[in-house]
Amino acid sequence: MTPRYAHSNAPDGGTRLWRIDDGKVTHWRDTSYEAYISTQPWNFDAEGNSLHMTSSVTHDKSALLSINWSTGDERVLFASDRADVTGAIFNTRTLEPEAVCIDPGRQEWTALAPAVAGELDLIKARLPDDAFHVESQSDDGRRWIVAGHAPDQPVTYHLLDRDKQTLTELFTARPELKPYRLAPMQEVQGKSRDGLTLVSYLTLPADIDGDRPPRPLPMVLIVHGGPWGRDIYGYRRDHQWLADRGYAVLSVNYRGSTGFGKAFVAASEKEHARKMHDDLIDMVDWAIAEGIAQKDKVAIFGLSYGGLASFVGATFTPGVFCCSVPVVGISNLQTLLESMPPYWAGFAEFMYRSYGDPRTEEGRKLLAERSPINKVDNIKKPMLIFHGANDVRCKIAESDSIAAAMQAKNIPVTYIVYPDEGHGFQRPPNQLSHLAIAEAFFARHLGGACEPVGEDFKGSSHEVRAGADILSDLGVA
Repeated sequence: MTPRYAHSNAPDGGTRLWRIDDGKVTHWRDTSYEAYISTQPWNFDAEGNSLHMTSSVTHDKSALLSINWSTGDERVLFASDRADVTGAIFNTRTLEPEAVCIDPGRQEWTALAPAVAGELDLIKARLPDDAFHVESQSDDGRRWIVAGHAPDQPVTYHLLDRDKQTLTELFTARPELKPYRLAPMQEVQGKSRDGLTLVSYLTLPADIDGDRPPRPLPMVLIVHGGPWGRDIYGYRRDHQWLADRGYAVLSVNYRGSTGFGKAFVAASEKEHARKMHDDLIDMVDWAIAEGIAQKDKVAIFGLSYGGLASFVGATFTPGVFCCSVPVVGISNLQTLLESMPPYWAGFAEFMYRSYGDPRTEEGRKLLAERSPINKVDNIKKPMLIFHGANDVRCKIAESDSIAAAMQAKNIPVTYIVYPDEGHGFQRPPNQLSHLAIAEAFFARHLGGACEPVGEDFKGSSHEVRAGADILSDLGVA
């Protein structure tokens, strides 16, 4: 395989793209900070003459382009003013894109080639509520493996036979869930206080008919990580778990989330613990106004950036949430940026521009102002912290420091550490114990159901470094 292009980081936090022709590397173009997230080369056609890439350089929403590698001429193959292009189906022989998808709230596929229009219609007819992708194709492109998932159905794989026009289910990732009634999900939209559309997803307990509960429920706000990622419509095991325990569950695509255009991402620049957090509060207020959530029974829960948001919720808006559960979160923005792992080195300028520059006095002041560790005195409600000891992205010192500060001020905290985990929990026994402890915590402060721990701690490495009384709620001494 011969490389044709490469990328590095540009001084403004954007991307520098390079051409590689006959082994010679030359500067090709730069992508600005604003367009960094949504501009990506994808592949060449089979002849190696045209590069396909998504680009938001001249668009707010990323478009699918074809670029003649010899002349530099560009053609827009598909663009939408509603959302970024996020996926494609390619012809197996020509490697030309034949269909593209966007996701303004629910996934939408558009045929670029008439030859696949019937196949898309067949999939949509058979899997009307599913988000789907073509995972692989036969060499001649006549058979596709289609992976689809709906809110009440984990990922399920199908064989599409284009000649027979049949779609046959092969297997599902969680067949044991088939007998159960799972909860549906709603795409909902609200407005931020400065006018942005906030695409969000709401799950209610499965036994509730309709899109609103008969009376307000305790609610868990789950904040996605990144922040340069997004929530989507589809199966979410965390939504199903918490809805089954009696909670409304809300996930918000706050500013900085991807898929909604470069302006939406750029609107998050240096807005941590400010407008990014305001977006979450605005959707909590929406849920209360809609009769979905009990005002005094809303929890905030998230991993990584979602962990930062949970710390921010407890320290910057302590009257909004009745409890918080930060997982591998960030409590000090300056130490986060000063201790980035080596493989983030090229990413540093983007991070400095996004959060604040720790190399300058102004930047350090901003980072200190927005860091939860400096507002521990504001914490009024219970907190449950989880962290993996081997985390190299958000180091354990982020949780150690705020837990210690809370203990020094006699502010109640429960702190759980997994010595054999990193940025998130991978071992199944650790995942089970994490959920069991979180479930007991939510039950204590939100009032939902809580299962006995049973075998959920078997093989788990968890260490309770503060607040061991939570285990009594699980019947564990």
